[in-house]
Order: sequence, then structure tokens, then C-alpha cells
Amino acid sequence: MIIYGVALLAVCMLAGVIIGDFLGVLLGVKSNVGGVGIAMLLLICARLYMERHGGMSKECEFGVGFWGALYIPVVVAMAAQQNVVTALHGGPVAVLAAVGAVGICGVTIALISRSHRGEPLPPLPDEPVAPAPAVAHAAPAGGR
Repeated sequence: MIIYGVALLAVCMLAGVIIGDFLGVLLGVKSNVGGVGIAMLLLICARLYMERHGGMSKECEFGVGFWGALYIPVVVAMAAQQNVVTALHGGPVAVLAAVGAVGICGVTIALISRSHRGEPLPPLPDEPVAPAPAVAHAAPAGGR
């Protein structure tokens, strides 16, 4: 059922928030540190585990996929609540984390773009090969 996928997400979200709060206490920050990101990583790991062990039905996968599609708006909404000025006054950790994240993303994108050869990946063995779409030819300009 779809509700199982939503329940799986809720469990992962609660665990992520608890771990994020615990990391905030360990780092001496009065905030949740990465709770939503940890929750999404837990959701990915739980989904992969359940798929490998036969616990993920199509309906459950639909519930997980539904909330996975809402991930970016949720992160944007949560980030809007953070006080950037307080984080910058609290120490250089926020600046180092931001610069490090941007640097890692830039290097990763550069590596991916240099390794891509421009050819699509071959289809998986269990996927049927779809026929190429037919291209409609336009009538010559000015002719009847």
C-alpha cells in the first residue's frame, strides 16, 4: 500500500531529525545539522535494502517516490528558516562547509562531464528495446 511508503519516509525523517539534533549538540550548535539530508540517505538505503530482500511492493515504491519528488521543495522551505547571519557569527564552520560543498560539487560535475562520451547507456538486459520513433517529414515549402 502507498501508506507503507509514507510510513517508511516518516520513520527515516524522524531518525534523521534525531541524528541531526544529536550532531548539533556534539558540534555545539543550537540547530539541527543535516537532519533532512540524513533522512533522505536513510530512505535511499532502506529502499535499496527492501528492494533486494523483496519487501518493496509497487504501491510502497509509489509512496516513497511521491515524497521523494517533494524533497527539493521541503529542503528549500527548511533552508529558508535557517538564520545565515547567526551561522556566520557563530564561527567559520558554516563558511568552510559551504565552500567545501561547492568545491566538491564543482569537481564532481567536471569529472562527470569529462568522462561522458556522448553516447547513451545500453539498455538493461530485462528491459525491452523500444523501437525508434518515426519522424514525420514536412511538406516542401510553397508546394501543394
